[in-house]
Amino acid sequence: MTKTETRRAGPRQWAGLGLLALPTVLLGIDVTALYLVMPSMTADLGPSATQTLWIMDAYGFFIAGFLITMGSLGDRIGRRRLLLIGVTAFAAVSVFAAFAPSAELLILARALLGIAGATLMPSTLSLISNMFVDVRQRAMAIGVWATMFALGMAAGPVVGGALVDAFWWGAAFLIAIPIAISVLAGAKALLPEYADPQAGQLDLVSVTLSLAAILPTVYAVKHASAHGVDAGTAILLAFGAVAGVMFVRRQRRLTSPLLDVSLFTDRTFSAALVVLLIGLAGVGGTMYLVTQYLQLVEGLSPFTAGLWMGPPALAMLAAAIGAPLIARRVRPGLIMGTTLALSVIGYALLATADIGDAVPVVAGFAFVYLGLGAIAALGTDMVVGAAPAAKSGSASAMSETVQELGIAVGVALLGSLTTALYTAHMTAPVGLPPEDAARVTDSPSGTLSTADRVPGEIVRAAQEAFTTGINIASAVAGSAIVAATVLCLVALRHVRPLGEDQDVAADPR
Repeated sequence: MTKTETRRAGPRQWAGLGLLALPTVLLGIDVTALYLVMPSMTADLGPSATQTLWIMDAYGFFIAGFLITMGSLGDRIGRRRLLLIGVTAFAAVSVFAAFAPSAELLILARALLGIAGATLMPSTLSLISNMFVDVRQRAMAIGVWATMFALGMAAGPVVGGALVDAFWWGAAFLIAIPIAISVLAGAKALLPEYADPQAGQLDLVSVTLSLAAILPTVYAVKHASAHGVDAGTAILLAFGAVAGVMFVRRQRRLTSPLLDVSLFTDRTFSAALVVLLIGLAGVGGTMYLVTQYLQLVEGLSPFTAGLWMGPPALAMLAAAIGAPLIARRVRPGLIMGTTLALSVIGYALLATADIGDAVPVVAGFAFVYLGLGAIAALGTDMVVGAAPAAKSGSASAMSETVQELGIAVGVALLGSLTTALYTAHMTAPVGLPPEDAARVTDSPSGTLSTADRVPGEIVRAAQEAFTTGINIASAVAGSAIVAATVLCLVALRHVRPLGEDQDVAADPR
């Protein structure tokens, strides 16, 4: 039976948590600011619907691809050192993104931001596990960490929208500069350095295999959701599967693996990862659609749309802070399952929304965010807590990999599904120039760009087609969340309240 740690964190650790919150807030801002920036950016750069999705997806795909490598690298060279390298790189690439003159270069910048961002999340989360060894304090610290990400997501639309309205869309990326300077200034005084003294050299073959397993797989998912399953999809999935098998086999043979695959034998670790994956896929895709709805259908400015996203973010804040406190007396699996069940109400509201239903849409998304707050705090704590201190970088990386992968896959699947439904319902009016006709049938933002040259009923039809796509995509996402709810209640029911001794084998419940 594992005994609860009793060494408690002091003022320096809590101050260090405040510093670690800054890059976490930055990543949250980077996610939601881009959602609100998208209409202004598309008007300036003129990307196609596919390029628009890649601008959204490239960040998540590359962050997911490199998280395992960066988590293991932090265990080897030092987690604080990796954090400082990453935040510097993130700020530099953000400047590149802010001034990108074309959609292609912005996609490249987003990919580089993903690689830089892959250093931040596992570094912050693994440092938290080193600084807070008391079980209850660690859960609260991770809850604060998740809350700061939610705070960034809440601030991103408002700050990003204000910057777009006052300057231009690229200004939203420059938020990274002051945050990076603050982290660099305070890290040495407040953050401990930690590296695994037993870790060997980074295995470059394992790095290559991990990328070969993850990147083709997520690209295949994106391609299939947009174009259907074809020979290319099958080849990519097969390639990713073969690389994944080779990766796992190599990790089992190495004395110092890139990823300790034995962690997956812990059912709490594995089940929590699956719940995080499903939950974040639903949230990522839904967030993308809701922010587009507020601007393209309801006609709100980026700043106003950002303000409308505030109440859902507050719901996530409440869940991320409240869940670890309740989990001191109630089993975490029950809390996660209950909040996910409540989020299904939100998906139902989104599945029945119509034009002019901004309030029900935002209320529905608030329920969705409520579920996210609980699983982000408690699910992440389960994953990190399952690993020994020396392997917390790898465990943190796995947690972040599935979350970032979930967001990226959610945007790809639900975004592509909505786009496919839109194009199936839209027909350009006779006599419209070919270039404008292509825009009308490509996306609702394309239709709005031709609003002064097409009849008003075409714009209305585009908004209705997009809303119908949101309805169906939300119904699909809600069905997946029902499955995640059942998984929480069944596979995680054995996890005892925080602070109690955990003895899975002796607890058949």
